[in-house]
Amino acid sequence: MMARVLHGKAVIAGQASGAVLHADTGLSFMGGVDAATGRVIDVHHPLCGQSVAGKVLCLPSGRGSCSGSLVIFELLMNGHAPAALVFRHKETILTLGVLIAGELFQRGIPVLQLDEAGFAALAGAGHARIDGNRVEAVEGPVDPAPTFVLPTPDPADFTLTDLDRRLLAGEFGEAARIAMRIVLQTARIEGATGLVDVDMAHLDGVFYQGPAGLRFARKLCDLGARVRVPTTMNAICVDRRQWRALGVDRGLGEASDALAEAYVEMGAQPTYTCAPYLLERPPKAGQMIAWGESNAVVFANSVLGARTLKYPDYLDILVALTGRAPAADCYLAEGRRASVRVELPHLGEVDDLFFPLLGYHIGKIVPNGIPLICGLEGRAVSHDDLKAFGAAFATTSAAPMFHMLGVTPEATTADLASGEDVRVVRVTRAELAATWRELNIAQTADVDMVALGNPHFSLTEMAALARLCEGRRKAEGVRLVVTCGRDVFARARAEGFIDKVRAFGGEVLNDTCWCFIGAPVVPASVRNMATNSGKYAHYGPAAVGKAFHFASLAACVDAACTGRMDRTLPAWCREG
Repeated sequence: MMARVLHGKAVIAGQASGAVLHADTGLSFMGGVDAATGRVIDVHHPLCGQSVAGKVLCLPSGRGSCSGSLVIFELLMNGHAPAALVFRHKETILTLGVLIAGELFQRGIPVLQLDEAGFAALAGAGHARIDGNRVEAVEGPVDPAPTFVLPTPDPADFTLTDLDRRLLAGEFGEAARIAMRIVLQTARIEGATGLVDVDMAHLDGVFYQGPAGLRFARKLCDLGARVRVPTTMNAICVDRRQWRALGVDRGLGEASDALAEAYVEMGAQPTYTCAPYLLERPPKAGQMIAWGESNAVVFANSVLGARTLKYPDYLDILVALTGRAPAADCYLAEGRRASVRVELPHLGEVDDLFFPLLGYHIGKIVPNGIPLICGLEGRAVSHDDLKAFGAAFATTSAAPMFHMLGVTPEATTADLASGEDVRVVRVTRAELAATWRELNIAQTADVDMVALGNPHFSLTEMAALARLCEGRRKAEGVRLVVTCGRDVFARARAEGFIDKVRAFGGEVLNDTCWCFIGAPVVPASVRNMATNSGKYAHYGPAAVGKAFHFASLAACVDAACTGRMDRTLPAWCREG
């Protein structure tokens, strides 16, 4: 039983009460919570099947997707949000969704942060009431309507430039003024007193998840929003050039088109890719950028050495409107240091499945810290390997980056993770085997569909797929579908890779990604799917309601040819 009253930090002040819904595992709202109903749909989470609506939801933090802010925003607008959010760690993504809904549409809830003991104590409460920075155990029934008070940024608390002050004064329009207010509110949450210039932005929340997202974008357009820095767009829910031919529901297709066009109206480039680092001009080491999309954030920080926060959806467009961002976390050298040293066992030869599996596993065991992974020095680790690792890591971790000793640019020495406050975690083969089994939930070896390209395939991945497909033909009744960005598609077609995949019987989609694909692309008749993506092996079961095999690219192509998956545990997972 919790103490009668606990004291924490009111990130967004207010009053609320409700039944306590508590978990010791972080939750990604995108792919983990139904944006229309508030039901937890992440099959890997202990709260799966329960509803967050009207609850005092207590989580150590969010995790995974940057789109958690989009989902909490949608829930606030449709009346299915929690009564309050209580976190153990700083949680920017979900908090920003609440801030933006409050600033633009006067919808909000209290957000509170507790220390370790207080958060643990809440696990024993049936109902709780929040008032400012206080949490009190109460008996049900509880008050239904939360209240909230948005913080008002005081310019005196920050070191502002002349441009910042002009933005706040509305000289560049109402959209830019509101954007600047929210940037400063974010700086307050991050503990920053200054801002930095960003050179480019990538918008994650451009896909249609419900009417609130379209309402948000149209409101910005109506307020005269216009980006100040080069801005690219993430994957959306449909292939804009094919959705009608694919039989996609007209309502979803037209809403997706309308949402995409709203961001184009604001000046964003219609790139429609979840892998912006594959575009023609990726950011350089040390460059300040503002990227959403969890895998893109991790790749930019970790592999390219660029600098970005893990931007919540909707904050990314607001930063693009101002060109200014909080000087915090990964923008600063101290915010990029490793806090956990992860030591790997000797593994011998590994295949391409190893990297997404390892990323997923390390994200689970290091959910809130930046890890330094040791034990891969001297190996040939490609950008595709790091892409797969980072996407899976970003699925289970809330961290914005990782380091890999001797591989990633800032990990030249183990001193990156040194000091009394750095903990050491050792990974065993048995643990990797357990994570492999966690992601392989299909009960039979049958495969009805192979899903590739989450994140979007690179040109080298398309080349590898073409080699595996050449001279072969998929089995009757099995589909192989791969997603990639329009730019990669054009180059792959010029190289002849697309023709080889299609001759095999495979299909190629642009603009959209597996996080958003459902029926009719994934028909009701499909029972088991196969993927080489750790990210999709996690999100897929909830997204499409199918069982999954998680395997290497070669094994996935073999399964497309035979309709059966080799379910043998990888040799590098086996003991002895």
